[in-house]
Amino acid sequence: MAEDMYPLFAVSVGREFIGDLSDMKYRADVLKLSAIEQEDIDGIKEPNQEVYREGHYSIVNHISEEDTKSKHLVLAGKRTAGSEISGKDTGGNKQVQSEEILSLNGGKESLLNQTVSHDQRVRSPQVKGVQHRQEAHVQRRRPSDEKVKQMKDQLVRAKVYLSFSVPASHSHLAKELRQRTKELERALGDARKDSELPRSAVPRMRNMEATLSKASRVYPDCSSMVKKLRAMTQSAEDQVQAQKQLFTFLTQLAGRTTPKGLHCLSMRLTAEFFTLDKQKLSNQQKYNDPKLFHVAVFSDNILASAVVVNSTVSNAKEPKKIVFHVITDSLNFAAMSMWFILNPPAKATVQVLSIDNFQWLPKDYDSLLEKQKSLDPRYGSPLNHLRFYLPDIFPRLNKILFMDHDVVVQRDLGRLWSLNMKQKVNGAVQTCQEGKPSHHRMDTYIDFSQPLVAEKFDPNACTWAFGMNFFDLKEWRHLDLSGKYHDLLVKGNETPLCKAGSLPLGWLIFYNHTLPLDSKWHVLGLGYESGISMEEIEEAAVIHYDGIMKPWLDIGIRKYKGYWNKYLDFNHPYLQRCNIHGW
Repeated sequence: MAEDMYPLFAVSVGREFIGDLSDMKYRADVLKLSAIEQEDIDGIKEPNQEVYREGHYSIVNHISEEDTKSKHLVLAGKRTAGSEISGKDTGGNKQVQSEEILSLNGGKESLLNQTVSHDQRVRSPQVKGVQHRQEAHVQRRRPSDEKVKQMKDQLVRAKVYLSFSVPASHSHLAKELRQRTKELERALGDARKDSELPRSAVPRMRNMEATLSKASRVYPDCSSMVKKLRAMTQSAEDQVQAQKQLFTFLTQLAGRTTPKGLHCLSMRLTAEFFTLDKQKLSNQQKYNDPKLFHVAVFSDNILASAVVVNSTVSNAKEPKKIVFHVITDSLNFAAMSMWFILNPPAKATVQVLSIDNFQWLPKDYDSLLEKQKSLDPRYGSPLNHLRFYLPDIFPRLNKILFMDHDVVVQRDLGRLWSLNMKQKVNGAVQTCQEGKPSHHRMDTYIDFSQPLVAEKFDPNACTWAFGMNFFDLKEWRHLDLSGKYHDLLVKGNETPLCKAGSLPLGWLIFYNHTLPLDSKWHVLGLGYESGISMEEIEEAAVIHYDGIMKPWLDIGIRKYKGYWNKYLDFNHPYLQRCNIHGW
C-alpha cells in the first residue's frame, strides 16, 4: 500500500503537535485578501487615511529571454574552454549520520556546475555599458496587466459609490456612473493583459476617472467608503474560504475513490481467474532464493503494481535475478494473480500473496489497527502496516527492496544488493533538507511531550522517506524491530505517541538504524508538488507519486503522468473493455 502521508498530514503551527494527518497539503486556510489594514479593536474598523492613490502600483522587473541570451553571448567570448566540474554540496541536513551516502552514479556525485573563470568576472567597459542600458530598459517596463488592474479598481470604486444613497441634487451622477460602468465593463471583457484590451479602453478609463472624481466631491466623507470596502473584502474572504473547503473535500474524496475503469478491470480479472484450472505463476522455485534480487510491493491496485513491475524490469541489467512479491488483500488476490498470469514480466518472476494466509500475525492485530485515529482509513489498513513484518513474511531472505505501489523505476537498482549496510537495517533517502517539498520534522508528526518519546528520541534528528527502502532482514531479526513495532502500536493506542500511519512509526522503529542514500535514488513529491524540476525527475532512479494526486486519477498532476503511462499498454484488451486510456 502506498504511503500517502505527506500531502495529507495536518501541518502544525510552530512545533505544536496536531493529532491528525488527513489533510496536510490540502487544508483550507483563510486566504487574506484585505487591502486595508485590520485594526485589533472591537466595533467598527477605522480606515486608513489614504484609501486609494492613483497610479500607485508596483513595477515588476522582468528580464526577457532575448536579454539574457544577449548577455550570455557577450560573455561567451571570454569563457575559457576548460571549465571545472564541481561537486554539489548537499548541506542543510540536520544530524546527518556518519555513514557514507551511496551515490547513484557509482560513489561520486558529479554535477555539471561550471565555475566562473577570471576572464568572465572581469568585464570590459563596453560590456558594462550594454548591461547598464539593458537594466535601465528593464526598469522602465511596466507590468503587462497594469491597465487591466486599473480598470477593475475603477469598477469597484464605481459600484461602491452606486451603493450609497445619492442626494436629489446629484441624481444625474448615479446615471453617469452606471453608464461609465457599462462602458468600462464592455471594454474590459475577459481581458487579462493590456495587449488584449481594445483601443477604446484608454479613453473610457479617462471618462470613468473624471466621473469618479465628481463622486469623490459629492461624498467627501470616506468612512462610508471604507465600511463598504471592508464588507466587500470580508465577503470575498468568506467565499474564498468556502471554495477552499469545498476543494479540499472533493480532492480528498477523489483520492480515496476507485475509478470506474479500475473497478471494472478487477471484476473482469476476478471472474476470469475462477474459470482457470488452478493455473499458477511460473518460476516458483525462485521465491525463496536468497541469492536473487527480491522486491516487495504491498498493493490493492492492479495497474499500479503492474507499472512498478514493468518499469523495474525495463531498466534492469539482470531482470532474470529479480523476484517480485506482491502482497494484497483477499478481495484483490484473484484479480492480481490473474493479471500477472496473463501478463508475466519478461524474464523476471512474480509471486502474489494474500494477507489472509499470514496466520502468524498477532490475534489482536486487526483491532489495534482499527484504533488508529485518522479520518483516512488507509492509514490504518493492514497493507500499510505489514511492511513492519517483512522478516516474518520472508523468513528465508536476508535482504529485500521495499517499494510503494505509486513509484516508477527509471534506473537499474541492482547495485543496492551490493550495498554495505554497516550494520544498519534501513537504507533510505533523507527528508530533512529545508526548502525541499519532501522536508519533514520529527516533532511535526511525533508527540515529544510524552516522556516515553522525549527520553529516547531527538526531535531534531534527520527524517527519511518510505517508498523505496532497502532492508537488511538479518539485522532486523537480530534487533527484533518487529516486536518493537508491536509494542509501540499497543502503547500508542493507550496514549497517542504519533500521528496515524506507518511513517512516524517507522521513524521511531528505525531510529539510529537507517543508512542515508543519495537523494537521486528516490525523488518524492510528484503526487502533490507541481514545482519539481524535470531535470531532477529525469536523473532520479525512482520517482514517487506520494500524495493524493495519483497518476491513475483525474486529479493527478498532468505533466508528471507521462512517466507513469509509458509503462502500460493501453491497447491491452482488458483495458480497452474497461475504457481505460492514458490519463
